[in-house]
Amino acid sequence: MARGFARHSGETIGNAWVDLTRATLYVLLPICVICALFLASQGVPQTLAGPVNVSTLEGATQVIARGPVASQEAIKLLSGDGGGFFNANSAHPFENPTALTNVFEMLLIFLIGAALTNTFGRMVGDERQGWSLLGAMVVLFAVGLCVVYSAEASGNPHFAKLGIDQAVGSLQAGGNMEGKEVRFGIAGSALFANVTTASSDGAVNAMHDSFTPLGGGMVMANMMMDEVIVGAPGSGLFGMLLFALVAVFIAGLMVGRTPEYLGKKIQSAEVKMAVLALLVVPATILVLTSVAAILPSGLAGLTNAGPHGFSELLYAYSSAAATNGSAFAGLNANTIFFNLTLALAMLCGRFLVIVPVLAIAGSLAAKVKVPVSAGTLPTDGMQFVFLIVGTVLILGALTFFPALALGPLAEHYSAYQLH
Repeated sequence: MARGFARHSGETIGNAWVDLTRATLYVLLPICVICALFLASQGVPQTLAGPVNVSTLEGATQVIARGPVASQEAIKLLSGDGGGFFNANSAHPFENPTALTNVFEMLLIFLIGAALTNTFGRMVGDERQGWSLLGAMVVLFAVGLCVVYSAEASGNPHFAKLGIDQAVGSLQAGGNMEGKEVRFGIAGSALFANVTTASSDGAVNAMHDSFTPLGGGMVMANMMMDEVIVGAPGSGLFGMLLFALVAVFIAGLMVGRTPEYLGKKIQSAEVKMAVLALLVVPATILVLTSVAAILPSGLAGLTNAGPHGFSELLYAYSSAAATNGSAFAGLNANTIFFNLTLALAMLCGRFLVIVPVLAIAGSLAAKVKVPVSAGTLPTDGMQFVFLIVGTVLILGALTFFPALALGPLAEHYSAYQLH
């Protein structure tokens, strides 16, 4: 995609096998080695030995699982894969032993996705273009973090109804601590949740199903925006570029001239492909969620009824289609129905998007560069940053607001009405 903008009158956009080899050997592998050594120094196990039996203080025997955890953690976090060596994921003390490793793991999740914006700027010969894309990502991330943290710090209205003390005190952090790892508290858990859903990593240090309706709805919304808030290594950048193409097209319609971006005229073919790519994930999420919500085989997997049950379905397909992998744990997805439909969601979210994106890249690479004129829209300043942010939010709201209203928003208002 970056080469599509960087090349002029080109016939190709590169060799995928050469890119794969270079990225693996010269970027991923060296960074993973260094990061694995750091995690091991902080207490994350790194051994090929099997589990060990230990005697507890009560005199019982306990089996402690071990393995090459540090190297697997570095790979899963840096590559945007997610999951965990242990079932508790990054809440487990062997995967995430200290507050320092908690911050370090979040840094790894964002490292490549954020750095690629600068790579893009360098490739097109103007680093300010990369900064503007990163600026849009930062604005969207900050909005999401504020919503998640404030929702969790405000506490759970159901707990307040039961008379449970959720105030900040000398003996407790306060807020909604259900499903949180006490070592990290509200702030560390909210930040990690926002990072992992703004990317496509899926590693978690808290149970998202235990978040408040607004907190859980916000991390769900992060994935619904095609994960353009940094996103996975590579896909976050091209996702943001798709929104940039739509943004300059809308701006061009406003002023009555052919839209341009980085010296390339954006015409109907590119806009059609961009819209097609941006519709794949929403269509997959909404269609499969609606199917699961009406079929007995889909409803059978729900632990909770009502809006929260619908949120569990919506989160599952959002996570699968947006290449994330985290879950609302109240859903029993280990059935034939969910194995097949979630696999279909992953297939569509990963591979159907690639076709129109490559078509755009090839089309742009073949175009000649148009000189900058007085009517050219500046794309390297705050005006363009907020134009992209507005495009992302408007498209996301128009697409998913009805579904969110049936799930997290309905649950939120019903909870406070009961309170």
